[in-house]
Amino acid sequence: MSAAIDVRLDLEQEITRLKRALNAVILAHYYQDGEIQDLADFVGDSLQLAQQAKATQADVIVFAGVHFMAETAKILNPDKQVLLPDLAAGCSLADRCPADKFALFKAQHPDHFVVSYVNCTAAVKAQSDVICTSSNAAKIVSRIPAAQKIIFAPDQNLGRYVAKQTGREMVLWPGSCQVHEIFSEKKLQQLKLRHPGAPVLAHPECEAPVLALADYIGSTKGILEYAKASPEPAFIVATEAGIIHQMKKQAPGKEFIPAPPDANCACNECPHMKLNTLEKLYLCMRDRAPEVDVPAELRERALVPLERMLAWS
Repeated sequence: MSAAIDVRLDLEQEITRLKRALNAVILAHYYQDGEIQDLADFVGDSLQLAQQAKATQADVIVFAGVHFMAETAKILNPDKQVLLPDLAAGCSLADRCPADKFALFKAQHPDHFVVSYVNCTAAVKAQSDVICTSSNAAKIVSRIPAAQKIIFAPDQNLGRYVAKQTGREMVLWPGSCQVHEIFSEKKLQQLKLRHPGAPVLAHPECEAPVLALADYIGSTKGILEYAKASPEPAFIVATEAGIIHQMKKQAPGKEFIPAPPDANCACNECPHMKLNTLEKLYLCMRDRAPEVDVPAELRERALVPLERMLAWS
């Protein structure tokens, strides 16, 4: 893909023009930069984006997110072109669950029903019985017969939270998200002292000591909706900071304080999500590349648990 861009171009106008020319839809995750969210046709969490990808009538899906999300869109839409602004936009959680090692793990528990969080590769989805997101994980697990043993992968923090919510014992794959595992319990306690009365809103991918300090635990969409509905004027947000853009847009006048990471860095921003830029979004639409594809046999196997999730949701 050529990186040459005419400096005189208005990228926002060009992206809008290309969207019409390609009959394309731009789907963006809440963790994208604000300028990309503002250009998207739809902004949402993983469940919402999967639902939108399934329903779209566009010929081209431009996924401003990470690789597993674009893969999911392709699995659901084999006849549509799926573009991802940067193929290197991966996911630490997905990377920590290689399909070959997961197959060995699964073989050790042959009588278990496999629930996989959507933050995994197509190859892991293909080994699963049903997919879930943070929005619907507890609901999905509750649909499984009580006597059925369960493997939950790849996020152990979400798995522990769901087990607590549902009362189900599950075998957990030992994975976690590099962003959500760095929030500091000590610094969060200090932040609560500086902002008394500000509810802590946390994503269930956070570790248990952080979740214990939360007033609300939910998906990115759930966190957004809670902040909109609450009468409180200020909130401490323990998830990737990109969601704050939408929170400010949809709940103007309220204050949103990002929870601090353990180190003095911007580690509460996902480095993979932030690989996508306005320039890369324009280039991928101009050049119709990079394109995300999934081999037919793998796609067909991965489609079954995805369709089950959408039906159960």
